[in-house]
Amino acid sequence: MKHTLIATVENKPGVLNRVASLFRRRNFNINSLNVGRTELPEVSRMTIVVESRDTEARKVEANLYKLVNVIDVQDVTNQPAVLTELALIKLEVEPTKRGEVVSLAGIFNAQVVDVGQDTLIVQLVDSEERVDSLIELLRPYVLEIVRTGHVAMMRGRADGVRHTPGAGPHQNGYHKKSIANDFG
Repeated sequence: MKHTLIATVENKPGVLNRVASLFRRRNFNINSLNVGRTELPEVSRMTIVVESRDTEARKVEANLYKLVNVIDVQDVTNQPAVLTELALIKLEVEPTKRGEVVSLAGIFNAQVVDVGQDTLIVQLVDSEERVDSLIELLRPYVLEIVRTGHVAMMRGRADGVRHTPGAGPHQNGYHKKSIANDFG
């Protein structure tokens, strides 16, 4: 089963390397990993998708908390969350077929973001399943694909599940105001 974890970490050099090394050492396979800054420039957010059993996902969370730069880890699997991914799909399309391909992409609300002499680049921001479906339909034209993997955010004011006892931004001494003060 795929598990989606959100980790907030200090935005410092080497943090991504330490997280990746932890996965390598523990022999966990990462399906996708996205990292970007948050509303606080000193904090980054990682969305990590791993294929694992529940017990292994809990071990991943517990091991992430052992890293000094990790602020919080939440499991958003099966929680009320928005999960989406971005795909750029480069297609080889002769001019006579462009209308057909653009129409097909439009069914998925995909956008044409680049047009070459005999190529198109289509962009889709949607669920993994819808991205998979569009790619399958466009397969005869595909030259190249790049996908971000999931980015995730809990809906409303809810938090994801924290399986590690005593974990979380308040239990380990972090919260938004103290982060801003610590780094400000």
